[in-house]
Amino acid sequence: MRKKKESLRASILESLKNRNQARPKQAAKTAHAAGTLIASYNVHKCVGADRRFDPDRISRVIHEIDADVIGLQEADTRFGERTGLLDLRRLERDTGLIPVPIAGTSKAHGWHGNVVLFKQGTVRDVHQIKLPGLEPRGALIAEIELAHGGNIRIIAAHLGLLHRSRAQQTRLIVELMNDGGDTPTILLGDLNEWRLGDRSSLNTFQAAFGPLPPAVPSFPSALPLLALDRIMANRRGMISAVEVHDSPLARVASDHLPIKAMVSLEALDGGAKMHSHTA
Repeated sequence: MRKKKESLRASILESLKNRNQARPKQAAKTAHAAGTLIASYNVHKCVGADRRFDPDRISRVIHEIDADVIGLQEADTRFGERTGLLDLRRLERDTGLIPVPIAGTSKAHGWHGNVVLFKQGTVRDVHQIKLPGLEPRGALIAEIELAHGGNIRIIAAHLGLLHRSRAQQTRLIVELMNDGGDTPTILLGDLNEWRLGDRSSLNTFQAAFGPLPPAVPSFPSALPLLALDRIMANRRGMISAVEVHDSPLARVASDHLPIKAMVSLEALDGGAKMHSHTA
C-alpha cells in the first residue's frame, strides 16, 4: 500500500512539473484540412464536477471539440439495460456525428458504455469485445472507411480500476491487434493507468504500438494531474501530439477533460508501422 501511494505521489509530482513547463493548450477549432480530428472523452455518465447530471453540457462540449471521430466512455448507465444518457438525434443535428452501430442492445448507446461516433465515411466492420477482469468492461472495435480517403481501425476502450485487470485487458487488446492485419489502428479511451515507468500496465501496448506518446493530464477536470485518458497509433507519425480540450465548460461537464489529436492522411496512405520499433 505504501509503494502504491509513493507511485501515485510521483505521478502527481511529474504532472505538476510538466504543467509548469507547458500548460495545456486551450480549446480551439482545428483546421480539418490537415487531416482527421479524433477525440476521446469520458463523460462520467453526464455527471459533472459539480455533481450535477446534465447531458446537455456534455453535448455542448462534444460540439466544441468538433471531432470527425470521437470515442466516449460511460455514455450509458452502468447496470441493467445500460440506458443511453445522451440525445443522439440532437447531437447528430448539431454536430453531424452518428454512432457506429452495435448489435444486441435496445436502449444503450454503446457497448459497456463505449460509443464511437463519426461524421463522414462508411463503417466496414464492428466488433464488441468483453474485456477480462472483475468489473464489467469492454472495448468497441470499428473499421471505418473515411469519406475523404483511407481506412482506419478505432479501438475504443475503458480499462478497469484494478492493476491486475488492466494487465489482462492490455494483453487481450495486443492479441487482437496481432490478429487484425495491417490496418492503421488508433487506440483511444480511459485507460485508468496513472503509474509511471516499469509498473505501468500500458507498457504491454509497446508490442503493438511502439513507444507510447507523452502522457497528457486529463483528470480531474478542474485541476488535471493524471493522464488516465490516452490516444495512441500503431504507425509512426500517424497522429499529431495529443492535447486536452480545456475549456470552461469542459472543466465542469465531466470529471475528465476530453483529449484529441489529428490523424495524418499521408500516414494512413503509406506510413511505416510503429511496431517495427526504433530506438
